[in-house]
Amino acid sequence: MSVPSETIPYARAARNARVRRSPTDGTPAARYTAVAVLIVGSIVFVYPFLWMIATALRTRAGVSSGGITLWPVQWQWSNFSSGLNSFPFWRYFRNSLLSTLVPVVAVVYSSSLVGFAFARIRARGSNMLFGIVLATLLLPQEVTIVPQFVLFKNLDMMNTLWPIILPTFFGSAFFIFLFRQFYLRLPESLTDAAILDGAGWFRIWWSVYLPLSRPILIATAVLQFMSYWNNFFQAAIYITDDKWKTLPLALAGFQSVNGTNTPLLMATTVVVTLPCVLIFFFAQRHIIGGISFSGNK
Repeated sequence: MSVPSETIPYARAARNARVRRSPTDGTPAARYTAVAVLIVGSIVFVYPFLWMIATALRTRAGVSSGGITLWPVQWQWSNFSSGLNSFPFWRYFRNSLLSTLVPVVAVVYSSSLVGFAFARIRARGSNMLFGIVLATLLLPQEVTIVPQFVLFKNLDMMNTLWPIILPTFFGSAFFIFLFRQFYLRLPESLTDAAILDGAGWFRIWWSVYLPLSRPILIATAVLQFMSYWNNFFQAAIYITDDKWKTLPLALAGFQSVNGTNTPLLMATTVVVTLPCVLIFFFAQRHIIGGISFSGNK
């Protein structure tokens, strides 16, 4: 059977698309070059963290004589215990844990619910409202912190964790956008079938969409955890009482309490940074999968 001549260019293009190679499938020289560039870039990014660990294991004299080397001459493991015992670490750890885990749950819950509403509930003006939500991303935090400060001051919430926790119950514009795009990629037939079964919108979100949202839920939780665990700006604005200080705020005053004891400072910083490193290491696959999910099963 003859093939129409007008279909030949399309067939050739389809065949070329199937055999198209990725950039790393080229010559060996190209692959080695790509690997070398990745190794150099990785070293540049990981070196400060490795230097911090090396400094945490040095003596005070070894810091000045070590330079940029990453191998301590004298291993001072006692820096970790001395650093943690030099200030009320566990009190600050409790405050950081409370001001991080509650916002994680609040942001995941509220952003998922709002993102589902924007993705599946058709209402007049919803696109304009979603545009307004996205427009808030253009406002830097330094602009919104002033009215928030006045609000929480009038509510008599200064020197508490409430100014850090309460705003997260209203969601995050960035995560609302991520959830909306995620839900738009899911088949709309899921909604139609649930409506035919008599489910309301909240039931559809809770019973149908939320169980399918594991990748984006984990990605949102990890990103929110890392953001609030390292949250220094808001804590410095609202908290001056030592009772409610978080770990980033406490580390800022660590230098003044312990002078220029760099090994103790680095040892404490390693302990504070470790949760974020471990969580990101174990959840990086879910973060990439949640953001790049196509909705196809």
